[in-house]
Amino acid sequence: MLATVGADFDLRTLRAVRVLRPLKLVSGIPSLQVVLKSIMKAMVPLLQIGMLLFFAILMFAIIGLDFYMGKFHRTCFRTDTGEQAAEFPCGMEAPARTCENGTVCQEYWIGPNYGITNFDNILFAILTVFQCITMEGWVDILYNANDASGNTWNWIYFIPLIVIGSFFMLNLVLGVLSG
Repeated sequence: MLATVGADFDLRTLRAVRVLRPLKLVSGIPSLQVVLKSIMKAMVPLLQIGMLLFFAILMFAIIGLDFYMGKFHRTCFRTDTGEQAAEFPCGMEAPARTCENGTVCQEYWIGPNYGITNFDNILFAILTVFQCITMEGWVDILYNANDASGNTWNWIYFIPLIVIGSFFMLNLVLGVLSG
């Protein structure tokens, strides 16, 4: 029985290597050779830009941990039944979004996007910063931060995140690919 498991594993490995067979076509098409050579030349600068981008994401994630840890898990709950009354974060005092009469702001909500969008630990913070850098849903994260802690100073975090992360870093990647 063990001999057949080992043979099956070897065949799977050979099948995986078979995927690389179409690369033989590169030698026959000169324009494809040029494209492949340019991609291979750009690998080292792309790796350097990727490390710089990861460092920027990590820095913004650490700053986000300091500003927003635990703030996306509060929402309004009804005082009489204990049911959740809102789908947005809330804060305890005035610049933040406060709860209406008959509700109280408590920390028992899973959070926006089923608890994925938060700054509670470094991995979720990196994921949230990456979501902001891709500019897919960053406005919702900004509005959630405004609801949780007030809208006075959140722009100091999010505007540089978008300018540095999205516009500057992604243009560096495009510059490496075009050069």
